[in-house]
Amino acid sequence: MEVRADLKYTEDHEWLSIEGGVVTIGITDFAQDALGDIVYVELPEVGTIVEAGETIGNIESVKAVSEIFCPIAGEVVEINKDLDEEPELVNTGCYDEGWMVKVQLDPGELDRVELLNDDEYVELTDKG
Repeated sequence: MEVRADLKYTEDHEWLSIEGGVVTIGITDFAQDALGDIVYVELPEVGTIVEAGETIGNIESVKAVSEIFCPIAGEVVEINKDLDEEPELVNTGCYDEGWMVKVQLDPGELDRVELLNDDEYVELTDKG
């Protein structure tokens, strides 16, 4: 299982890359491995206003359909349109070309959410 030190994580197995006021979000290597082969990804429209903890889409694999949660509040400013044609990018590069959405943060949002660092995320996945 790959866990990157430069990312933040949630207990729902999403990763976040924070650059300025924009956060890129995807699912972790642990999550994509548990789901199996990804066959479909449904994402929100650009311009959607999201709240922390809100469902922003679905990810369908050969095993199951799972909800994608947004760990932070803000506005969706970009979605990964490549996933429409190649949902398997989540399996082959969940931290790179398999990212899902970019969200413009609400002011002060990072102070209101609990995120895990890489060591805390590894500890979480080792328990499960």
